[in-house]
Amino acid sequence: MKRTRIIAGLAAVAVAALGLAGCSSSGSASSDTIKIAYQKFGSFQQLDAQMKVVKKTYEKEHPGVKVTLVPIQAQENDYYTKLALMNKAPATAPDVMYEDTFLVKADAEAGYLLPLDKYTAKWKEWNQFYDNAKQAGQGDDGKLYGVPMGTDTRALWYNKDIFKEVGLPVPWQPKTWDDVLAAAKTIKAKKPDVIPFNVYSGKPQGEASTMQGFEMLLYGADGKGNTLYKNGKWVTGSKQFQDSLQFVKDVYQGGLGPTPQQALDTNVGTTIAQTWLPKGQLAIDLDGSWQSGTWLKSGTAPWADWSKVMGQAPMPTQNGQAPGYNSMSGGWTLAVGKNSKNPQAAFDFISTFLNKDGSMKYDIENSQIAVRKDVSEDPKYDASNPTFKFFSGLVEHTNFRPATSDYSQISNAIQVAMESVMTGQQTPKQAAATYDQSLIGVVGKDKTVNVR
Repeated sequence: MKRTRIIAGLAAVAVAALGLAGCSSSGSASSDTIKIAYQKFGSFQQLDAQMKVVKKTYEKEHPGVKVTLVPIQAQENDYYTKLALMNKAPATAPDVMYEDTFLVKADAEAGYLLPLDKYTAKWKEWNQFYDNAKQAGQGDDGKLYGVPMGTDTRALWYNKDIFKEVGLPVPWQPKTWDDVLAAAKTIKAKKPDVIPFNVYSGKPQGEASTMQGFEMLLYGADGKGNTLYKNGKWVTGSKQFQDSLQFVKDVYQGGLGPTPQQALDTNVGTTIAQTWLPKGQLAIDLDGSWQSGTWLKSGTAPWADWSKVMGQAPMPTQNGQAPGYNSMSGGWTLAVGKNSKNPQAAFDFISTFLNKDGSMKYDIENSQIAVRKDVSEDPKYDASNPTFKFFSGLVEHTNFRPATSDYSQISNAIQVAMESVMTGQQTPKQAAATYDQSLIGVVGKDKTVNVR
């Protein structure tokens, strides 16, 4: 696949409204200081390490300008909350922020982000970024608000040693959801000390539950209701929504996944990456292309044999219908705050971080699909991780979250539905009906379409 196809579809990267609240921080004292806000949590430490390196480089190249790093110790949803509160007041708003692509349009509309077009117009390296990747950082007004860092896809990670021990084929290529569940049942029967399968579910995992969990099922479900949003309206009455919840029930009520208590632990993602997978305690994990970043020498839990032990397989569609698999994609950007006292200095920090060398370092260490041509075409990038080719190949048939300001509230309703099913509080049918009611309550009935 040509690298230009790797980025295909990024224009559809979704956005969401904030509806967030919750932290405090001190503001920059003058235009000679720029404040950089970003996430640092669990196994995700590589960005923090690179920020420290770029800070030194930047300050050396820009005498008189100081960089204050503001690492936000929070899981993904809590990070959005704290960043949103920082942005509500000019005194606490960051000059540069680590911004999820699905929030760019909403944050731009809210007045948190500064248009960057006049800065990128003078940046010689801007033409190295794929056009579709650039669109991931655009607002509804067509202006650029974020410089892309990389993108991602999602699939099944499986332990080849465990598969061989229980008599499952390696390489493994499930064709349907039932094939995935059948493999998990085999593992449960033959290796009861191993967790057969993980699919993120419930409110504590936030967007990971929605995107890595539910949407990886729904967008691969068989039938016309296999999407959240259709022709400008939110979907209700979807059998496919109910089928996706049934899969969650089969995993958790069937004893094929972690216990609900384990799954609802805020730190379960870190536990999976740093303990369960490396120690052979989890056989199959529905997760992101970035997972191996934890196991590299630069990661938080280096694992020399990870590429020998862990295999990858596309998540199949429900009944094997075309295109045969589903993936979801997103990505992150660096953006400049609207209230920055020195926006040129803020953008200069971004261009320093995301030059070719910086982008390559970030993409390799975080197992990201490159969005710069000169990085994706560099032999060093391809040679750095044996999974890059596989995960890049999934972009051809990947999907994206709905690009609406209502998305964050809908995502929350999905997490509630998943949790109610995984804990046995509701049946999939009941949870789907509750979701439909919540959805109508958020957006209004006139903004929904019933596909039943």
